[in-house]
Amino acid sequence: MKRGFTLIELLVVIAILVVLSTAVVLVLNPVELIKQSRDAVRISDLAAIKSAIALFAVDLTNPTALQWQASTTCTVSNFFPDTFPRSCIFVSSTAVDGTGWVRVAFDAISSKSPLSRLPLDPLNTVAGCSDNDGCYYAWAASTTVGVYEIDANMESNKYSEGGLADVESKDEGSMENWYEVGTKLDS
Repeated sequence: MKRGFTLIELLVVIAILVVLSTAVVLVLNPVELIKQSRDAVRISDLAAIKSAIALFAVDLTNPTALQWQASTTCTVSNFFPDTFPRSCIFVSSTAVDGTGWVRVAFDAISSKSPLSRLPLDPLNTVAGCSDNDGCYYAWAASTTVGVYEIDANMESNKYSEGGLADVESKDEGSMENWYEVGTKLDS
């Protein structure tokens, strides 16, 4: 007598495997996990820039206008008021000499720049994040050294407004759907 699986038994096993794999994909949601990882990069990037600016402000107590530039144009969006010069970036200018998207000459720090280059948003696009806003970093600064704001838009449900780890509405900034860091978040 030959032993083996019947066609019905094989179909039942395959159906069970399909149901289980579908459940795993729905629970893990790989697209959301990728968005969360990009948001974690955004949070880390803004923290690194904030630390570099703090070092710059401590090291250079009297920087020149070329070392701290406030007045640049916002080429993508005008979500900062006109009284607060801004630079909304959707480019690849990562120089740390004051010509990059953060208009601070980090290379003027006595111990040299803590950043080898300025980070860019993982997507760096005009559209595609949550709320139909772009995925890019924005820089705004006063003419007073150390008065600035850097913004990023979160794209995952976890880090966006209302999510489990909501950083957008809990950052004490003026824009509830953008993550804001800096010393002037009420503009």
